Amino acid sequence: MANNEISINSNYRGVAGAFPKVGIRPTIDGRRRGVRESLEDQTMNLARAAADLIHHNLHYPNGKQVECVIANRCIGGVAEAALCEEQFRNEGVGISLTVTPCWCYGSETMDMDPVRPKAVWGFNGTERPGAVYLAAVLAAHNMKGLPAFGIYGRDVQDAGDTAIPDDVSEKILRFTRAGLATAIMRGKSYLSMGSVSMGIAGSIVDAEFFQRYLGMRNEYIDMTEFIRRMNEEIYDKEEFARAFAWTQRYCREGEDINSVKRSAAEKKKEWETVVKMAIIARDLMVGNEELDKMGFGEEALGHNALLAGFQGQRQWTDHMPNGDFLEAILCSSFDWNGIRPPYLVATENDAMNGTPMLMGYLLTNTAQMFSDIRTYWSPEAIERVTAMKPDGLAANGVIHLINSGASSLDFTGRQELNGVPCIKPFWEIHPDEAEACLEATRWPAANHGYFRGGGFSSQFNTRGVMPVTISRVNLVRGLGPVLQLAEGWTTELPEKMHKILTDRTDRTWPTTWFAPRLNGHGVFKDVYSVMANWGANHCSSSYGHIGADMITLASILRIPVSMHNVDDSKIFRPSAWSAHGMDHEGADYRACANYGPLYK
Repeated sequence: MANNEISINSNYRGVAGAFPKVGIRPTIDGRRRGVRESLEDQTMNLARAAADLIHHNLHYPNGKQVECVIANRCIGGVAEAALCEEQFRNEGVGISLTVTPCWCYGSETMDMDPVRPKAVWGFNGTERPGAVYLAAVLAAHNMKGLPAFGIYGRDVQDAGDTAIPDDVSEKILRFTRAGLATAIMRGKSYLSMGSVSMGIAGSIVDAEFFQRYLGMRNEYIDMTEFIRRMNEEIYDKEEFARAFAWTQRYCREGEDINSVKRSAAEKKKEWETVVKMAIIARDLMVGNEELDKMGFGEEALGHNALLAGFQGQRQWTDHMPNGDFLEAILCSSFDWNGIRPPYLVATENDAMNGTPMLMGYLLTNTAQMFSDIRTYWSPEAIERVTAMKPDGLAANGVIHLINSGASSLDFTGRQELNGVPCIKPFWEIHPDEAEACLEATRWPAANHGYFRGGGFSSQFNTRGVMPVTISRVNLVRGLGPVLQLAEGWTTELPEKMHKILTDRTDRTWPTTWFAPRLNGHGVFKDVYSVMANWGANHCSSSYGHIGADMITLASILRIPVSMHNVDDSKIFRPSAWSAHGMDHEGADYRACANYGPLYK
């Protein structure tokens, strides 16, 4: 670490509003004079145990532990359910988990909020029929068109057992991660910086999708807003001076492949421009109180954007330096202000690739990578071109993930857990790891054939083997949105093999070699089929095998899953999905069509 310039940023600015809390609803048999009284302590202890589990295992994007709100009293009937609902509204509850060890009155005690994600844990014990209530209340949820997740432990527990079994814990945490992601999105914005890039379908931003499926607003600016803010100096000039000095120190230029090279003075001017662009893009997303002090009160507010997209090509990049630096540095977990949460920006304003970036980020709190899903290299093609046979994870071929410099620097693979490359939430990143990510990245002058206005592209090669999940949301007319995902691993190729393959494309861009996990049938019978069935030219990558969490989140949002390689035993959807047929994939499509978008 150098002079503490890369440290945790305690002044991080994010979107407006508090994070939603998890509401715990202890339901109980309402019969007084002996029955209810005998269950009060056990029921409340279950609620406290669930709250402790969530609080100690899950974090908000700002690094703070997730907060839970337990109903002030057990819920034995509709009056107490109403009191709980009022409490939850007042305390900012975004999702609910109902818990009980006993029989309760299903439709009288259930959570009736039409959009709040909800789950029910019915304690598996023989002394009292918590599982019977679970079945009854899920039937009520399904009858009323309010899908809920059912949580039921595999093994019988004793009535006084306060431990939460591993299988129950897994489902509670999976539901909570997905439910909180849903609640955090709601009311936030997607900021379209520019319009359609090069005819890419995903950059034809569909406001109805964001509003009805994600509960988000759509905000729009023309890219001339960047010009206006640069010309009128609507940015924090002190921050710019600090950011530029930091960039000069930590962002090292790479190879210039252009036949006609620009002078050092011209490149310095381009660096100044791209640093200003990054600051302005962030200010456009989340605002900047310093602008208010400068007399720009409207600009100081921002657009409350949890996600944004930058059009860039070609109306901007034919004339001005490209947006690669702003995209790469904002999507990373650190900048001149220190280590902080990522600001999600989709390249080429591809909102449908920004969507899984947002989903993956809210599920993991880690930086996401935007890439072209560029090329499938078969083992035969690799051997023909390089005279070397791939082995290990690459033995069945690899998919080349690459893009014009927009990949988050976290994906250099320079963060570590027990000596193994990984990607961490920002609060776990050591300053030395952030510096190592910067050291592993070079910034070649942009290829002027692509970017006539100049700029710089990030270039790195992802190190080591890391578990990752690639994903994409596609819009299909007559069907709506569909999610596809593939779990797999990053892999390193031998240096000579890597160089030969990357030199065949643009070597100024970052490369990640991806090997999906194969299961021998369907889309995942081989690597070629994964590539051939991908629905668009882009994908989002998230650290970890998070496919099960993505599927749970998609079911809450009513987005069916068209392609995945997650084991059936890990798939967790609302109980109503099982009533839509015995084939899991078809049932998912039918359930999503039946219930329609979450925000009608």
